[in-house]
Amino acid sequence: MRWWMTVTLTWMNLKFSTSCSRYPNEDWLHLTALIHDLGKVLLLPKFGGLPQWAVVGDTFPLGCAFDEANIHHKYFKENPDYNNPSYNTKNGIYWDGCGLDNVTISWGHDDYMYLVAKENGTTLPSAGLFIIRYHSLYPLHKEEAYMQFVNDEDKENLKWLRIFNKSKVAVDVEKVKPYYLSLIEKYFPAKLKW
Repeated sequence: MRWWMTVTLTWMNLKFSTSCSRYPNEDWLHLTALIHDLGKVLLLPKFGGLPQWAVVGDTFPLGCAFDEANIHHKYFKENPDYNNPSYNTKNGIYWDGCGLDNVTISWGHDDYMYLVAKENGTTLPSAGLFIIRYHSLYPLHKEEAYMQFVNDEDKENLKWLRIFNKSKVAVDVEKVKPYYLSLIEKYFPAKLKW
């Protein structure tokens, strides 16, 4: 049985209606919208049964000052990094333009699904992988926090992430299922290592 047949498509947050109609030639974007939250399988006992707080929620950079754009910013004062002089400056241990791939981001379902896709040799473009990896980094793409770290490739990919986040209209799953199954076969191998 193929890996994607074990996933109930209606379980996912289908965000692709608007992206499909506005970007009909970007099939990778359609598939990315379908699979971006699959890392939430970490909540299931078969995948480790991690607690919700460890899997879902906003992500944020580590190793630099916690920006006020982070949700519940006041609670970061309880984090030992908050008072670490190496970490509590705007850039912390990073440098301007270092690229988000060089910044340690808090762990969650985003990074897990990014690693599943990458390690299984997906042919999704870098923008698709960027969306999967950083869609919960709301301080960046909603508030423009941490922009000092982005490089040119990140800037280009950030445009696609913003397009993706504007595409939150649900659709009839059964109607679009064959199309998305064909995209899964196009961009992923039949068997995945989770």
